[in-house]
Amino acid sequence: MSTDERPRTRRDERAAIRADRTGSGPTRDARPQLRHPGAAGAFALLGEVLIVGLLVTVVSLAVVTLPAALAAGIRHLRRYVAAEDSRFALFWVDVRSGLLGGSAVGAAALVATLVLLIDIDLARSGFLPGGALVESVGWAGLAVVSVALLLAAGAWSPELGWRGAVRAIPDAARGDVVGVLYLVATAGFVVVVTWALPPLFLAGIGCAALAVVAIPARPRRG
Repeated sequence: MSTDERPRTRRDERAAIRADRTGSGPTRDARPQLRHPGAAGAFALLGEVLIVGLLVTVVSLAVVTLPAALAAGIRHLRRYVAAEDSRFALFWVDVRSGLLGGSAVGAAALVATLVLLIDIDLARSGFLPGGALVESVGWAGLAVVSVALLLAAGAWSPELGWRGAVRAIPDAARGDVVGVLYLVATAGFVVVVTWALPPLFLAGIGCAALAVVAIPARPRRG
């Protein structure tokens, strides 16, 4: 073996070991390839979730940009767990692609949220008859807005666009009712951890992005 072939062989060996450990490529023995190879390393996945949470938080500082930021984060984690090209440069490409339409979706969600919060506040003040019922409707409305935002962000792609993503919400919800309940719990988790300590929004929104990736991919009966 010549000296110029030896480094190449060593590089190939190291690449084969990495592919075997992560499940992203051929295994070194007869073990089957993992379904989600990028999720094989729990600590690495946690780190990726936290980085995505940070990026989503930075992009969504304008509030109305949250849908675009969340969609880009979801797409990044989807690529990561599939052991595909998950460079963060692609996250920013998705942000630029989804920013305009996503801001319109974000503005609509913000208006709906503010109206529902005012409704809840008025119901608690005692000025409205049937305050308890009105407050219940307000909280249910917030849950619907949250789930719709997560579903739209999960469905968005540059090819589909935000209009197509929003139109896909009813079918996605009907096709996985249990998944919708999981998303309600996810949204509640983000609210609770942010209320407890605002900086935890970073971790919470990263976990929400991962939940949108993981919930449709979970094993189901039948």
